[in-house]
Amino acid sequence: MAPRAPPDERPVRIGSILTVCSGYGIILDGVTSALLPRSAPSAQGVSPSGVLGFLDAVEAAGLDLHSIMLVRHGHVVAEGWWAPYRADRTHLLYSLSKSFTSSAIGIAQAEGLLSIDDPVVGFFPDKVPPDASPYVTGMKVRHLLCMASGHTEDTWPALRDGGPDIVRSFLSVPPEQEPGSLFCYNQGCTYTLSAIITKLTGERLTDYLRPRLFDPLGIEQIYWSQSEEGIDLGYSGLHLETEAIAKLGQLYLRNGRWEGRQLVPESYVGQAQSKQIDTSRQEGADWCQGYGFQFWVCRHDAYRADGAFGQFCVVLPGFDAVIACTAQVDGTQGQLDLFWEHLLPALSGQARIDSAAEARLSDRLAALSTAVVDARTGPPHPGATFARTGEPALFTEGLGAVRVEPAGEATRLTLIMDGAEHAFDLRPGQWTEGELPGVHRLLPPVGVTGGWTGSDEFRADIVFVTSPHRLQLRAKSGDKPTVEVEWYIAPIL
Repeated sequence: MAPRAPPDERPVRIGSILTVCSGYGIILDGVTSALLPRSAPSAQGVSPSGVLGFLDAVEAAGLDLHSIMLVRHGHVVAEGWWAPYRADRTHLLYSLSKSFTSSAIGIAQAEGLLSIDDPVVGFFPDKVPPDASPYVTGMKVRHLLCMASGHTEDTWPALRDGGPDIVRSFLSVPPEQEPGSLFCYNQGCTYTLSAIITKLTGERLTDYLRPRLFDPLGIEQIYWSQSEEGIDLGYSGLHLETEAIAKLGQLYLRNGRWEGRQLVPESYVGQAQSKQIDTSRQEGADWCQGYGFQFWVCRHDAYRADGAFGQFCVVLPGFDAVIACTAQVDGTQGQLDLFWEHLLPALSGQARIDSAAEARLSDRLAALSTAVVDARTGPPHPGATFARTGEPALFTEGLGAVRVEPAGEATRLTLIMDGAEHAFDLRPGQWTEGELPGVHRLLPPVGVTGGWTGSDEFRADIVFVTSPHRLQLRAKSGDKPTVEVEWYIAPIL
């Protein structure tokens, strides 16, 4: 089921950034959006050399990170974005979205709208099948929160194909075991939590959270994908800036309190971050520590909000620290291992003042870039048009051909999609930014790198900068010039 987008599909900020004020706030056409305070690492007891070691390890492992933000004692001590990603752009969070949905449930309980011990069927009496089993009628909100609905497999494939009324479909899939008896990661659970908020308030999850969480935290850029029935997905689809991820972590680190206001009840935060269900049968050292209320328990007395391909908000109460990260990583245990191996030591003890290391770290963070195509320099290659071949990659069905031709000192790449042309002037080792609305309505802004990699081969990578995803084009000259297109890691529907 494709998510439904609003008339303007891209996340938008109210107003435009006019100035940065002492690192504490940005003025948005008269509206102030508070930023976390900034500090030198050593002023907060963080070793800049340790953070540099982390960046070295990321590069050595070939991990495709997109942003990193390290917060200690409430101050951002290190932050960086790998070009073409930027601080002022949102990024698809995938399942990190779930932790914001959980926060909404905690707030709703504090407002008296529900109890986490309420039966789920009580919110949707008209959607309950007449022959519903006791496992369906016995399912509570808390079971949805901790992925313990009693289902032994994720219900989402069945729900996605079951028509627009997803909650009705969810309640029609009988759990195999008693709710609360086992853990099973289940997108249908979190979608139903979002639907409960909408049922109780008449508002989208986004709109319910805006005055209660997003506005107090100073989060302006927000977009959440919806189902066909107008429900925010809840389990995925939230797009936020990296700093918003860090703010969620800081809010939970402070037990739900923000600038003197209790946004999320302290008792709920305590439950959300702690083990509510056993996950010891899961693979990966940081997946078998237990699951809370839409948060994973980690090693090192930590917990995290966790999204596919390396979207992380790691909360470290013992270090008074938060790690926010976006990425395109397949096999994210290795990414977490690098956090533990390098950033935990950087947070340990009192770091001595090391101005030289801090200067190196600042320069390094300012110059980060994802991998660019290793293209040839020298005289322009003659132009050519390449016809699409092979099975089309997801969301690229409309791409029929590409044209490559000289453009002064640059090489012009033109994508021919559904009769429209989208041109990018590329230079070796650089990123060219633009939009590609013909691919998918949720992924138009792009960064493109490419060039001739041999006498008969042209290659380009297209990074969709509000998502983790990168598309590769490989074009070959010859009697019938052709181009193949594939994702490095395909988006999840």
